[in-house]
Amino acid sequence: MKKVLVTYYSRTGNTEKMAKIIAQGLADKGIDVDLKRVDEVKIDSLTEYDGYIIGSPNYFGTMAAEVKKFIDESVKYYRKIEGKLVAAFTSTGMIGGGGETVCLDILKAFLIHGCLCLGFTKLGHYGPVSIGKPDERIERELAEMVNKYVEVLNRINNV
Repeated sequence: MKKVLVTYYSRTGNTEKMAKIIAQGLADKGIDVDLKRVDEVKIDSLTEYDGYIIGSPNYFGTMAAEVKKFIDESVKYYRKIEGKLVAAFTSTGMIGGGGETVCLDILKAFLIHGCLCLGFTKLGHYGPVSIGKPDERIERELAEMVNKYVEVLNRINNV
């Protein structure tokens, strides 16, 4: 069984709600899921997963410091998590406020690790971006994200 870490930082609860929807969707498709806030993730557990889905609120067009700290600590496993499948998601306060750049920043960090980063054509190209509280549109996008993530995860063999 494939195992995925869904990790996030959330201050208002919007990003957390998105993470819970993603985790439930993965579990419904038979994926073993660990849902954790980034400050709960033991960095030494990264190699145990087949992939990661990471969420952060938008803070001035980039990820929250808590998510950046997690990524910085992941350097310990540089070249050891190569081939893992990664996707990103975010919540933001307004359209055009930098939500896509948050997802892109998360994905860039894992590209450096040699991870496989998922892009999308049926939702935000870099990952779902919720404007405020997740609504029906975001729930549909999260479902699409989960579907594609599971499809690709089941097709790849991690390096």
